[in-house]
Amino acid sequence: MMKEKNIAPIGDSWNEYKENLLTPEERAEIAVKAALVAEIVNARHETGLTQKQLEAASGVKQPVIARLEKGTTDPQLSTLIKLLTPLGKTLAVVPVGKTKRRA
Repeated sequence: MMKEKNIAPIGDSWNEYKENLLTPEERAEIAVKAALVAEIVNARHETGLTQKQLEAASGVKQPVIARLEKGTTDPQLSTLIKLLTPLGKTLAVVPVGKTKRRA
């Protein structure tokens, strides 16, 4: 008796699906947003702040911070700046490909 190979409805892998679904520009945008959110989360953890404490320091409501960290919202630039400032961070515009990667 021969066993049938299960075929995923979206292809062999997420990467293959993502390559077909998103344009290079969309993938780049998602990568930048993910890196920015990761930086905010890491900075919050490094400073030992809770989301509630970051709310008090930034003026951004805790539920907004939670949604940002979960990736369920697309925050405005002003919101990001408000969050970065008490974390000792800022935004910078740099040439593409010149960003510093963490090890």
